[in-house]
Amino acid sequence: MLLTELERFIEEDLGYDDVSCNMIPDCRVHAEVIAKEFGIIAGLFEATQIFEYFEIFPTTDFEEGDLVQENEIIFNLDGGARSILKAERLALNFLGRMSGIATLTRQYVERAAGPGIAGTRKTTPGFRKFEKKGILAGGGDPHRFNLSDAIMIKDNHIAVLGLEKAIMSAKKMASFTRKIEVEVETVDDAVHAAKMGVDIIMFDNMTVNEIQKAIKILNEKGLRDNIILEASGGISIENVDKYGKTGVDVISVGAITHSSNWLDISLRILPDITKE
Repeated sequence: MLLTELERFIEEDLGYDDVSCNMIPDCRVHAEVIAKEFGIIAGLFEATQIFEYFEIFPTTDFEEGDLVQENEIIFNLDGGARSILKAERLALNFLGRMSGIATLTRQYVERAAGPGIAGTRKTTPGFRKFEKKGILAGGGDPHRFNLSDAIMIKDNHIAVLGLEKAIMSAKKMASFTRKIEVEVETVDDAVHAAKMGVDIIMFDNMTVNEIQKAIKILNEKGLRDNIILEASGGISIENVDKYGKTGVDVISVGAITHSSNWLDISLRILPDITKE
């Protein structure tokens, strides 16, 4: 992360008068960051940046996307006691949030058993790029980072322009590096969009049967091979396997960012055995 971002996060957490950490002597200590549950680890780079900013020396045997078991040590730390306490919550917040997203993403990837699992823009303001990194660590696709990444024609665009005019307008703005994606809610709209040459069709809140019917017709009309098909809306960990069998290429799920649990991770300062 940028130094300005890091210092903004630190300022938010420490405030102007850090009485909680300054009450102890700044002696040199050793500490461990421990996973309290099984999951996929993410946020190692960000946590390392935080520790090093406070002149703490972190070591780890893990890489982004690795499986971590309950009670495994993620980081060994060596540094000042005050510094470790200052860095603790911020580093654990990054690790817990990003690892929770990575863990849920991996669950979706495994249950879908074929199609890619992608995120959405349903992210925490100011924290999107880190949440997207969590998706990548879990084996998913980040989808768009922002509105400039692709031309996406959604239901409200269609409400204003209509499907055909919206696609024609998008084509005037597109380039060879920028794809056009359109949301559809019916089989007829999917076929019409495909005939107009869009790059990606998103089946939005369509049932498994509706998607299968649409793909069958696209195949029959020779339109399937040149288009990416995506399913989105109403997809959960319980039914993602059914959507995975429809023949779509991608399944996008907002829940992997907006509804993922944090991975439980803690930090403990080790007793100084030389004093015993």
